[in-house]
Amino acid sequence: MDFISEVFQYKFLSNAVLSCILSGIACGLIGAYIVCRRLVFLAGGVTHSSFGGIGIAYYLGYNPILGAMIFAVLSGVCMETITSKLKIRDDSAVGIIWSVGMAIGIIFVTMTPGYAPDLMSFLFGNILMVTRPDLISMTVLDAVIIISAILLYRPIINIAYDRDYAVTQNAPVNFIGYLMMVLIAVTIVLSIRVVGIVILISLLTMPAVIANMITKSFKKIVLYSVLVSIVGTLSGLYLSYVTDFPSGASTIIVLTLVLIITKTTIFLIKKR
Repeated sequence: MDFISEVFQYKFLSNAVLSCILSGIACGLIGAYIVCRRLVFLAGGVTHSSFGGIGIAYYLGYNPILGAMIFAVLSGVCMETITSKLKIRDDSAVGIIWSVGMAIGIIFVTMTPGYAPDLMSFLFGNILMVTRPDLISMTVLDAVIIISAILLYRPIINIAYDRDYAVTQNAPVNFIGYLMMVLIAVTIVLSIRVVGIVILISLLTMPAVIANMITKSFKKIVLYSVLVSIVGTLSGLYLSYVTDFPSGASTIIVLTLVLIITKTTIFLIKKR
């Protein structure tokens, strides 16, 4: 009860709860697409390459989140172009952009005079630093993702499961490919405060993986993924409140336990 009362009492804690819900919606929706299209490694590349934008923004004196946003979007667009137009293997493109982005970030952080106090919050997350503008940005992102999913539901499914089949159906493959990469990049950047760059890929993938264990229907995967993501982030926040552990790491531990329990339960049911 102390936790609930303090949520309404302290602004930073209420912001943290709202960010759990909003980022849970975005990560659940985008994560379902990432898992179904098998873009987990690619999403990890965008996540880590965004550190390059953070480093450049620190050096130039701008908002690191803005730098990460620009760098992540450019990285996502580059990956989509390289893999679809230049016919370079996905893993090769991701490996290049992943390492280059991190290297650029490290170089510019090193060049920045003094100590970067907020750097650890970007790498490992600090949900208590979420601000009102962050919440507004997350709300807008959720709205854009939901509207896009409603308007482009059928072609998104076709592309997620079989890109070649989608081409034969005259689906706007290139447009949706670039749109989803931009949404993935924005989702990643706006969720950095929740769990951090290092383990953000787990928040994007584990809820969808858990949902996919329960059902094979894309609609249900999306719904269950959102629910698992929201419950996981809120549970991680509460565990952090009780134990004083980092909220990002606590969230991933909770999701890992849910994944193990779900897999074990399904295995025992099938064995019967």
